[in-house]
Amino acid sequence: MHREGGDTVIKAYILVSLVPGLESNTIPQISVLPGVKETDLVFGRWDVVVQVESKSIPDLSQMVINQIRGLQGVQTTETLIGGVI
Repeated sequence: MHREGGDTVIKAYILVSLVPGLESNTIPQISVLPGVKETDLVFGRWDVVVQVESKSIPDLSQMVINQIRGLQGVQTTETLIGGVI
């Protein structure tokens, strides 16, 4: 979480597991969603790490539930919300 021009911005990383074979269709769809800053293909338990920014937790929830999880090819997600020390 950080402040940008006086506004609080929630920074999060969404770990995404994809249906095998649909990566080349699904990753570009994720990349253009509002709030998505970066997508990285990774190998292991997760297939994509998506860096996002949101104005609030409810907005972040809507992004994950309605936009990312709603895409064909997305199997499951796990969201890690950035913190401050």
